[in-house]
Amino acid sequence: MTSTAVDDPDEAPAVEARAGRPRHPEKAKRPDQASPRKPHWIRAKAPTSQEAAEVRRLMRDKKLATVCEEAACPNIGECWKRRHATFMILGETCTRACAFCNVRTGRPDALDEGEPDRVIESVAAMSLKHVVITSVDRDDLPDGGARQFQRCVAGIHAAAPETTVEILTPDFRDKPGALDIVLESPPEVFNHNLETVPRLYTSIRPGARYFNSLRLLQRAKEQAPEVFTKSGIMVGLGESREEVWQVMDDLRSADVDFLTIGQYLQPTRKHAPVSRFVTPEEFEDYARAARAKGFLLVSATPLTRSSYHADRDFEALRRARLDRLRTT
Repeated sequence: MTSTAVDDPDEAPAVEARAGRPRHPEKAKRPDQASPRKPHWIRAKAPTSQEAAEVRRLMRDKKLATVCEEAACPNIGECWKRRHATFMILGETCTRACAFCNVRTGRPDALDEGEPDRVIESVAAMSLKHVVITSVDRDDLPDGGARQFQRCVAGIHAAAPETTVEILTPDFRDKPGALDIVLESPPEVFNHNLETVPRLYTSIRPGARYFNSLRLLQRAKEQAPEVFTKSGIMVGLGESREEVWQVMDDLRSADVDFLTIGQYLQPTRKHAPVSRFVTPEEFEDYARAARAKGFLLVSATPLTRSSYHADRDFEALRRARLDRLRTT
């Protein structure tokens, strides 16, 4: 999933003030939602290490955005200490306004044609062996930003043939041919998050359609069967266990390889409230159920996010596929 929470919801207004413009203008008039105290099992470290400072400086120098910062991911301190960052392309302003997401919304700037080159340069500077690239939604672009993804993937593969690439894409709704463009230079992992259960889409992800997202994942596997497919959901938004199990079944019907499940954390008091905090034991139950349904890999913990430990998970995915091939 797109990481969507700060450790303290009161931090978000400071981000807005620094930026000099409202981060979520469409949410400004919404009533405040209660922000319950986080349980002891949800704790995250701030990005205060020397390595994190170097990653931040590189992103500023290259004029690039990371979903780690823009979505206020709780794992940023740990990941940046390992010099692992998730690039967020197509600018930092999203054309949608999902109720769970902390990424800035509004009218985006013009497409930055030099952005893919700077991503490629940053991958080299960080000596990354596995790269994760995501983006904002760009409903204003004819291809939804698909060509920008393709340029990044092709460029990284050309510059560093041993580096593997994972992309986390928008749904490309009403953008015919966008998936074909993305798969021209296929990434090693194609990720698109369902985010939540179908019943909650109208309130949590109103700009998207559940079955459109599910079909995107299915088509990606049909068109590029060698590519790993991946999707994620958040829990703690009011879904039932039975609804989560049904999402698992739907994803397996679409032949998705890898499922991530993490706790929703409320970015600000203007965002959707946390319905409840799912216990670590319940996450273990979800993981067991998902493995039993046939996913190659499952990550289900309170702090699981789409790109959390993505490099390690990719190696685990490859091993799991080989193991399955040996036993069939």
